[in-house]
Amino acid sequence: EVQLVESGGGLVQPGGSLTLSCVASGFALVDYAMSWVRQAPGKGLEWVSTINSGSAATSYADSVKGRFAISRDKAKNTLYLQMTNLKPEDTAVYYCTSQSWGRGQGTQVTVSS
Repeated sequence: EVQLVESGGGLVQPGGSLTLSCVASGFALVDYAMSWVRQAPGKGLEWVSTINSGSAATSYADSVKGRFAISRDKAKNTLYLQMTNLKPEDTAVYYCTSQSWGRGQGTQVTVSS
């Protein structure tokens, strides 16, 4: 059974950091391009970052470039999103996703003082 399970969200103050994890089962995530997307309250899905299969080349939305870093661990079959210098506008439910396998249930990130 294919599953994507995100974790690591929470409440953090502006300027703080969080690292999100997404454990994949049922497939090897290094064989697929994997992305993080987010959905803020009352808004649509927003693409955040992608890591390509093979070369592991990464790309980021302008809104997070320089603050977020996507990575993966082949042995743990896990995707990560390191988030630093968080801003209130980063508040959203974050999902890991694959075009082939869909997305997980999401993890809530709230940035507030």
